[in-house]
Amino acid sequence: MITDEKKDIIRQLYKIGAIKFGKFKLKSGLISPFYFDLRLIVSYPDLMDKFATELCKQINNLKFDLVTGIPYTALPIATLVSSKLNIPLVYIRKEKKTYGTAQKIEGQYNIGDTVLVIDDLITTGSSKVETIAGFESAGLKVSDISVAIDRSIDGSDFLAKNNVKLHSLITLNDIIKLLLEDGSISDSQVTQIIEFQSTQVNNKEPKKLIKNNITKRLENLIESKKTNLTVSLDVTTQSEFFNILEPISDDILMVKTHIDILSDFDNGFINKLKQLSIEKDFVVFEDRKFADIGNTVYHQYNNGIFNISDWADAVTIHLVAGNGTIKGIFKDNPENKSSFLLAKMSSKGNLMDANYTKTVFEMGANYPEYVSGFIGHDNTVEGLKSLKKEIPSGFLLLTPGVSLSSSGDDLGQQYITAKTAILGGSDIIIVGRGICKHSNPKQSAIEYRDQAWEAWEERQEKD
Repeated sequence: MITDEKKDIIRQLYKIGAIKFGKFKLKSGLISPFYFDLRLIVSYPDLMDKFATELCKQINNLKFDLVTGIPYTALPIATLVSSKLNIPLVYIRKEKKTYGTAQKIEGQYNIGDTVLVIDDLITTGSSKVETIAGFESAGLKVSDISVAIDRSIDGSDFLAKNNVKLHSLITLNDIIKLLLEDGSISDSQVTQIIEFQSTQVNNKEPKKLIKNNITKRLENLIESKKTNLTVSLDVTTQSEFFNILEPISDDILMVKTHIDILSDFDNGFINKLKQLSIEKDFVVFEDRKFADIGNTVYHQYNNGIFNISDWADAVTIHLVAGNGTIKGIFKDNPENKSSFLLAKMSSKGNLMDANYTKTVFEMGANYPEYVSGFIGHDNTVEGLKSLKKEIPSGFLLLTPGVSLSSSGDDLGQQYITAKTAILGGSDIIIVGRGICKHSNPKQSAIEYRDQAWEAWEERQEKD
């Protein structure tokens, strides 16, 4: 039963226009019969204090070391809760500082601390997972999230899958029931809201996964060849290339090429590579990072001296120019071609922040017929697990920057071990110099393959 205090909050929210009814276009493009704008409450100190007081009651029995609020609306509420409970506040910046301490998380904390997350609303729960991932990557724990209003269909279940429990002060049903009793909304408005929510439930029904032929082939090869290894052959001559590739071709899933660094490129190279890929059953992955407008990448992919579309099974795409890059490359609707989208790089100081990574996942999910997966790096198992959670179902995670040790180089490349990558959720590891520069590439490839496959089997047992 809803308390008098919560009824008072609902009525004040309606009075100040933080709860609205009518027709509102959502970010998804859908037209909703209601809209919540809790950003307004920061101008009403009394209402802010009531929210904080009720949240303190709700979380009284929970165990946590720190409080945080998701910027921006929830942050001042969390600050009040922190003050009332005398529990320290931390928060994640929207963008990491590029000066001074360059911190992502502001405030004092210790590795292993548990953070209670406070937010104003929950609609799907996806934004909460980003916050969870941010804290987990810093070594903190999140087990509970408290929200002012729950307007979600299955937000609680969604968070539960991420081992987090949802606590909400007020639900959409609480709001509808009270405002109908008060005469603030009509029966017809309630009907519209119920019908809209019903539509959302239907939209939540699982969709049949679409996978392109390259994705299917890779998944089959992982099991049939018992390898998760991709070798990146960053060499400059054909003799170097094939002297390494031929002995290790039984140990790899894919070969990643950089065709434009070959000093002696000719069509004979392509013919030999294609023939070897058929004989030894591996995928050819050209790491030509397409990043221009659709018309330009179309010609880069299909024309020029390299004629990449003729021989590469997959290519790499930067989405800085938007989804037009995907559309341009695959304009002719090829049946057996695909791509991997760069979502999070392994080099220090790269500009791919959490928002960019999220957008890449969202864009890629719309093109399963031409996107097989995402390239993403993190230095820890937990960081990779968080990244894996964000990847849409049916897509692969490729992790670069893999070595037999976790040291880096003097050019900003960061490394993780093959075991860390696979246990963290990576489906495929990418190894370059660890094999190419080794005195015995075959021996090195076997070591990487064995380490990754052992971790893969361990992960399958846990799953």
